[in-house]
Amino acid sequence: MADYDVIILGGGPGGYLAAERLGHAGKRVLLVEKEFLGGTCLNVGCIPTKSLLNSAKLYDHARHSEQFGVTAENVTFDWAQVQAWKADVVTRLVAGVAATEKRNKVEVVFGHGTLVGPGVVDISLSSSRISLSSSRTLLSSSRRTPGSPDEIGGVERRTADHVIIATGSVPVMPPIPGATDSPKVVDSTGLLAVESVPRRLVVIGGGVIGVEFASLFAAFGSHVEVVEMLPEILPFMDADLAARTRKALKGVTFHLGCKVIGVEDGTVVWTDATGAEQRAEADLVLMAVGRRPLVDGWGAAEAGLEVGPRGVVVDDTMRTNLPNVWAVGDVTGRSLLAHAAYRMGEIAAAHIIDTAAASRNGQRLRTDTIPWAVYSMPEAAGVGLTEAQAVARGHEVTTATVPLAVSGRAVAEQGVRGPGAVKLIADARTRAVLGVHMLGTYAPETIWGAAAVLETELTVDDLRQVVFPHPTVSEAIREAAWAIKD
Repeated sequence: MADYDVIILGGGPGGYLAAERLGHAGKRVLLVEKEFLGGTCLNVGCIPTKSLLNSAKLYDHARHSEQFGVTAENVTFDWAQVQAWKADVVTRLVAGVAATEKRNKVEVVFGHGTLVGPGVVDISLSSSRISLSSSRTLLSSSRRTPGSPDEIGGVERRTADHVIIATGSVPVMPPIPGATDSPKVVDSTGLLAVESVPRRLVVIGGGVIGVEFASLFAAFGSHVEVVEMLPEILPFMDADLAARTRKALKGVTFHLGCKVIGVEDGTVVWTDATGAEQRAEADLVLMAVGRRPLVDGWGAAEAGLEVGPRGVVVDDTMRTNLPNVWAVGDVTGRSLLAHAAYRMGEIAAAHIIDTAAASRNGQRLRTDTIPWAVYSMPEAAGVGLTEAQAVARGHEVTTATVPLAVSGRAVAEQGVRGPGAVKLIADARTRAVLGVHMLGTYAPETIWGAAAVLETELTVDDLRQVVFPHPTVSEAIREAAWAIKD
């Protein structure tokens, strides 16, 4: 008999949620995490970034509230307190994850897990572990017995009927001359921990990470420049709304179609679209060109796991090429988003618990219905295809774009000139909704409704019959549906 029903390598969103679901179903689960419960997202990614952005938005709102009849004088911010708030949020949420795992009887071990083969994992335990209640790192005790037969050189071998790989991703650091050895070049983890707001910040990369940090530090007074290789920021966003988003980001200068060729101390050097060399001096340089799946260092190749250009190869039920070995989250390369990892973890858990029921209930990954969100100022979100993607897939496309000013709440809270719009993309023949892209306040909170529309394959005519609460920003989605030509 195996030691466990399931061993999970990685305690990020995909790993800890799969553990929660499996534990709730009565499975014997071992969760192996090398550093922090919650992974990158909770400790040095989504959550701390949003905590800092919340402070930035409050500061910005206080400074520009006169049009709403509210005047605040001598508005300042305390960066140390901003960082303390971020740390407190992370601590509380990590504690919540630990409590949930404990409630579902999941055993958590801190150490490095290596996949030996199907159902076999070697664990190099962390040298120091402390109780769940006394540290933000929340290291749990393991069931290790020194000198036990399966312990060789500090490595324990554990077996399970199933193994889930959830090792996540790491920042990409391109081989730009001078970037890897400059103390002024940081990744997102380093920028989250800065002791003061940099006077000048250059961001290399105009994706989600780059745009959010650019907006954050611009709000706190940094001079921010973003250098992006592509012709537009946020390449996954519909091009029309991506351009609107860029123009609406206050205090940020963008250099598009540019290739960074070097970093000289704090000076970033690039060639622009004409081939001319340009420079910008910075106190800090953020390398935000993306993340890559972490597919090495835990035994993938040695175990015979299939790894492709995007990451660990899985089918739509999260199965790998090895029997009873599953992979979820960033390591698959299917979608490097925390909520996508949640969904993948749920799918894998459902099939492990009851494959027949999971198949019958349609438990599979549908990447076209995974929403994305950007928490900049203003916010943006979307789900489904862009207009260009829909055309490339052979759809005869019809679209409608409406300003967020059609929403009474948006006008009441932003004014008629507040930035924002909703674009709806549909198939002109079948009238199926193919994509919804939003710019403006509450877009990330609203986009789930559009995701549900795509999940259930509603048409424009179906969407028109949905009753939206009034006044809400979400009503702009209904207005976009009615703006589609009949």
